[in-house]
Amino acid sequence: MALTLTELQRIPTSGARAVMPFCVGGLQLLAIPQFATDVPHGKPGMHGGDSATNLLLLQRVDDRFVPWSELPAPGGEDAEFFTIGDQAFLAVASIRTGAGPYTFATESHIYRWSGEGFELFQTVPAFAARQWKYWTVAGRHFLGLAQGVPAPGLEAHNLDSVVYEWDGASFVEHQRIPSRWAYNWHAFRVEDGFFVAHADHLSDSMLYRWDGTRLQPYQSVAASGGRAFATFVDGGATHLVVACITGTSTVLRWTGREFITVQVLAGEGARELAVLRQGNDILVVRINFILGNPSDPQPELDSVIYRWDGSRLRPVLTFPTSGGTDVACLVGRHRTELIVSNSLDRDLRFSSSTVRYALTRTDV
Repeated sequence: MALTLTELQRIPTSGARAVMPFCVGGLQLLAIPQFATDVPHGKPGMHGGDSATNLLLLQRVDDRFVPWSELPAPGGEDAEFFTIGDQAFLAVASIRTGAGPYTFATESHIYRWSGEGFELFQTVPAFAARQWKYWTVAGRHFLGLAQGVPAPGLEAHNLDSVVYEWDGASFVEHQRIPSRWAYNWHAFRVEDGFFVAHADHLSDSMLYRWDGTRLQPYQSVAASGGRAFATFVDGGATHLVVACITGTSTVLRWTGREFITVQVLAGEGARELAVLRQGNDILVVRINFILGNPSDPQPELDSVIYRWDGSRLRPVLTFPTSGGTDVACLVGRHRTELIVSNSLDRDLRFSSSTVRYALTRTDV
């Protein structure tokens, strides 16, 4: 099997941190939160820039995504679309405001579809918010906000990650998840258990298990540098991939009681993961962000597509990313697409395009 990526479109973005394709009101939309814009004559750097950004909403017209609307989302890090009954929501995580100095104590917004567009529905207090994730269990609806950063002099203001629950009218706090520098969530089922993984950069990335009332700590899956997770099932066995920006990323297998490491993936810099199937093949896409110190980062890295051979993930294709942050997989009847967000160029400026690719599989 051979894979080929063919570029379809470059979307102008600034510090793009995520890509979220979804359908609502008969429209095919793509949400892209933006972290920052470049300050004219300002010093380049991955933590600089002006946070006064908007979330881009693009509509698919024929074979391209074109600008459709924008929503206020300063320091945009993530967008999560989900539905509850006949209501559709778009939650946006904002990490900060300002253009230097910066304020991490800000608000993140939840928008609701009105039938013609998105309107502000609810705001929640946050500190360096990075990702929203929606999940359901036992007929209940939850929305997790991963957040926090131990900024110098502001350690006392840092906040744990929070799980909110839908009470029929709004999202109310249900549970706090200990965190210092949280990045991500991943909810999944294994046998009769429901789990939520929580990624943290400084503390353990933990696997939590639902006990019928709350999420309870179950197992550490990475000691530090946690960024993202993905799961896939092969031969009845559930595998959990853990991406770490420092150290090594790993593949773990469920034994019936716990996850054990079955493979270590080479290379640092991992930021995001996605799983897709091409025919009978299981593919895992790994997006790499930076190498080196954040004060002097190396953003131009190759990201990787792996194929599962039944026992290991083996790299089958690499492709260039520049401060890569996220990937969305669109599997259609006639074509599979990857949409990849890039957040930094080689000069550490934020104007770096989000790129659409066609993924082609060839049997050799």
